[in-house]
Amino acid sequence: MEPEEVVVQRAIDGTLGILKACLNSITVKRVVYTSSSSAVVFNDSDVDTMDESYWTDVEYVKALKSFAGPYFISKTLTEKRALEFADEHGFDLVTIIPSFINGPFICSKFPGSVRTSLAMVLGEQQKYGTLSNTSMVHVDDVARAHIFLFEHPDAEGRNICSSHTITIEKMFEFLSSKYPECPVPSLESLKEIEGNRLAGLSSMKLLNLGFKFKYGLDEMFDGAIQSCKEKGYL
Repeated sequence: MEPEEVVVQRAIDGTLGILKACLNSITVKRVVYTSSSSAVVFNDSDVDTMDESYWTDVEYVKALKSFAGPYFISKTLTEKRALEFADEHGFDLVTIIPSFINGPFICSKFPGSVRTSLAMVLGEQQKYGTLSNTSMVHVDDVARAHIFLFEHPDAEGRNICSSHTITIEKMFEFLSSKYPECPVPSLESLKEIEGNRLAGLSSMKLLNLGFKFKYGLDEMFDGAIQSCKEKGYL
């Protein structure tokens, strides 16, 4: 992976370049920027659920020494800079913060969030620690939320988009009962898994605007597994 400074600066420069073009166009009235739960959950707050007021702490991420650290930091600093730019120029910018996006996929590359969500089905034990407490959302709900936030007159600021939070124990129960043909690890073996237990995410702000999630865990995993079979990953 490239150095953190390179990843962060490229993300910020690219985002600001687009926002400046939109601002100069005069005709663009609102931009919906896609952020990530990575810009929210990595901090030392001892809470069960986080909302849009929480931000990832860059120093906290660096202390984790995670291979994905540069990504977490770039998403955090880029969203902050985008919001600052909008405030400085009186520009209507709304950010959407999806959690782990799950469900069917059409791209040839295996989406990282889908792959991690299916770690127990795929037998990728190195990812189990990431699943200790997972917030996720169906890809189609994320697409619908983008349109909703683009069109709603009262949409503003940050907006979390996450329909479900599930512990690794509950995920085991769900996967083992729904997909008995898949080699899901035993519940006993999962007790030895180490990893940061992340807070869940609240979509109350989005829901209070009137948005409704359409898809549940069944549709997320059915779609993801079917796509994996079609593309040879399962």
